[in-house]
Amino acid sequence: MTDASSTPAIPVTIHRGDYRPPEWQVPDIALDFALGVDETRVAAALSVVRHADAPTPLVLRGDGLTPAEVHVDGAVWNDWRMVGSDLIVDLGDRTAATVEVDTVINPARNTQLMGLYASNGMLCTQCEAEGFRRITFHPDRPDVLSRYKVRMTGDKAAFPILLSNGNCIAQGEDGSDHWALWEDPWPKPSYLFALVAGDLVVNRDNFTTMSGRKVELGIWVRDGDVDRTGHAMQALKDSMAWDERVYGREYDLDLFNIVAVSDFNMGAMENKGLNVFNTRYILADADTATDVDYDGVEGVVAHEYFHNWSGNRVTCRDWFQLSLKEGFTVYRDQCFSADMGSPAVKRIEDVRLLRAAQFPEDAGPLAHPIRPDSFQEISNFYTATIYNKGAEIIRMMATMVGPERFRKGTDLYFERHDGEAATCEDFVRAMEEGGGIDLSQFRRWYEQAGTPRLKLSLADADGQWSLDVVQLVPPTPGQPEKQPMMMPLRLAAFAMDGSADALPDTLVTLTGATQRISLGRFAARPALSVNRGFSAPIIVDFERAPGELAWLAANDDDPFARYEALQQLMLDTLVAAVSGETGNRQAVVDAVAQTLAARAADPAFVAEAVLLPSEAFIGDQMVTVDPDAIRRERLALQAAIGTALEKEWRGILAGSAPPATDLSRTAKGSRRLRGVALAYLAATGLDDVPALAFQIFSDADGMTERQAALATLAHGDSDERVAALDIFYQRYRDNPLVLDKWFQVQAWSLRADTVAAVAELARHPDFTLANPNRVRSLYGALSGNQAAFHQADGAGYRLIADLVIALDPKNPQTSAKMIPPLGRWKRFDEARAAMMKAELARILAQPGLSRDVTEQASKSLLG
Repeated sequence: MTDASSTPAIPVTIHRGDYRPPEWQVPDIALDFALGVDETRVAAALSVVRHADAPTPLVLRGDGLTPAEVHVDGAVWNDWRMVGSDLIVDLGDRTAATVEVDTVINPARNTQLMGLYASNGMLCTQCEAEGFRRITFHPDRPDVLSRYKVRMTGDKAAFPILLSNGNCIAQGEDGSDHWALWEDPWPKPSYLFALVAGDLVVNRDNFTTMSGRKVELGIWVRDGDVDRTGHAMQALKDSMAWDERVYGREYDLDLFNIVAVSDFNMGAMENKGLNVFNTRYILADADTATDVDYDGVEGVVAHEYFHNWSGNRVTCRDWFQLSLKEGFTVYRDQCFSADMGSPAVKRIEDVRLLRAAQFPEDAGPLAHPIRPDSFQEISNFYTATIYNKGAEIIRMMATMVGPERFRKGTDLYFERHDGEAATCEDFVRAMEEGGGIDLSQFRRWYEQAGTPRLKLSLADADGQWSLDVVQLVPPTPGQPEKQPMMMPLRLAAFAMDGSADALPDTLVTLTGATQRISLGRFAARPALSVNRGFSAPIIVDFERAPGELAWLAANDDDPFARYEALQQLMLDTLVAAVSGETGNRQAVVDAVAQTLAARAADPAFVAEAVLLPSEAFIGDQMVTVDPDAIRRERLALQAAIGTALEKEWRGILAGSAPPATDLSRTAKGSRRLRGVALAYLAATGLDDVPALAFQIFSDADGMTERQAALATLAHGDSDERVAALDIFYQRYRDNPLVLDKWFQVQAWSLRADTVAAVAELARHPDFTLANPNRVRSLYGALSGNQAAFHQADGAGYRLIADLVIALDPKNPQTSAKMIPPLGRWKRFDEARAAMMKAELARILAQPGLSRDVTEQASKSLLG
């Protein structure tokens, strides 16, 4: 045995075109864990089968591991060597063997939270994407699927509960230790392996599948938290029923477990039969969770459950195919949430998130297709493009083929690839065959980055109106020239003069760089309702006629289009004001008033529609972002609406909110609208508003009202602000998830001293870099606070760079996620751009930088 290298390899770029099938498969693996927080011994027995034609060494990936012993077919084996962090075993002419490797790991020292790590005395795993190689040596690639048998032994006082994938087939005790044996009959890739050991309590329930099988359900949490798992359990049962009804997919094990963990890099993980969740997406009750939190629990529980088929039974061949499982599953969870609540409001929320997170990504230095061509560190590609844009690509296919043919396509995909590691191409081909559609041009969505722009213009030929469409896909890094995309465009046209002339809802498939669409006969220029339901993830450039947006906001029969019209009216007014032009504030006030008049029918929709566009989204419309001017003009328009409609806002706040335990669509909408009303009143600067907000804060019977009032007060400089922040902290200081909200509302504040306040909060005794939720609540909120983050002296940039440098040695994955806001330097003035680039250069100058941060920072600096 030899050690070829004891130093980490220089980060290399991995290319999708270099994919080769695995030379060795591992059909079965047995793992034996002797568990301890400070020392865990792992004995792995891999049954390997050679798939290469000629003899070739077995390459087992490792990260931070040293093999204690290697055996082959029961005999001590010396023909192995380390190359970098990988174990290379020469098996000679063997075509099959059992390779046993023993390793020792220290979960307590695993601050990366990847592999097997300790969280408050509990042991748990996170293996996606490449965490399994931190547990034992293994090929650790998603196209190597294995049946797992897992034995765990540990002190029964420290680890009374021992959980893994599949079904528990045996358990027993041996003095102060006890053991459990778990077996998963379904082949799965190593990234889906899971293990949890700790002192946990369970909420048990069951679900009967459509074939009559009874599945035992368990949600495992720390003692004291079980009463906050009821909503998650109901969401799980609803998800299981929905997937049977809509996709015909039945659960395939006797047991489904969820464990909630406080220290977790992601939202949740779909490990087969044993989902591991961030506590944020499991624990909820009226006192500690907002309506948004409740919706988040429901959506994430559904997402991870749906992965059982779209991700587990059919997994991805390689990590370039990540959107195969994530885009499809996001689309599925979006549809589920729409069915559980308001389809219109859910669509608005999804599009708002896409525009806030993915559109800037597509327009920046980190732009990439939903099927990337290369990467250095795969964890950097768990992005809004892969997830959210990926979902939009699936939605477009569903729109073009219709519900019945889309179901035929998904049935074919599941049947054809069950138990396989598939590709995006496999999904598209199944959709072509099942949906009866040629998607040759549509495949460009998988190949090209960038958000397509449609430039629209109307043409009149003796009363026969048509729409001319010019499509442009902008250049992105590495892709200077683009081809036109195939996309569905839903549209309608209306006569604004009250006549019956109209083009009903119509679906057009765009394919060319230019295209003309006939709208029909109108006596005068029609009002155009375009990209209804947000049928394609695009930007539309269209010069509207005077009064057209206001008319559509009041009269369009598509809810999303009504929302879009009012938002565009607000956006046009704000961009004009920021640019020094005269915006039509009164038109906005009148449109908001008209929308409020219909609030009784759907308060949730009205609350979304009357919200002003975010500062960041306003900036996205400008060539050079002026964060100070954007904040000034947005506050001015908010104050104008608040003042003009003061009576309406006070009327909304009169009386009591619906009980916090009422989670009906109407009750949640009412609470949402009350929060919007309070924010508009606060913008007026009226003397009595702080007292009103504090009264709402004090009287609130749930977190939705309480947090909305606290956030409103946090923007100001009143005595009530100081009192409310102190009361909130004292009440919830021992609840980590709620304390995150306390940090977050202060980092979101519109106050001029927010950056200094964040720096002070980073020294607070309750702040820690060890918990990703806490880091995101403070620094993530600051980077999303546009005017504060882009403070003219660069203090916001320095804070984020300091965080990245301090956090990278401990948790590279979370650290790297903080870099993208610095990479948008091209959008800002020269002074700010220079400071952002300087901070990126300072990050890159640090010795021993991780691959995660190196890739993000270097690409961001290049712009």
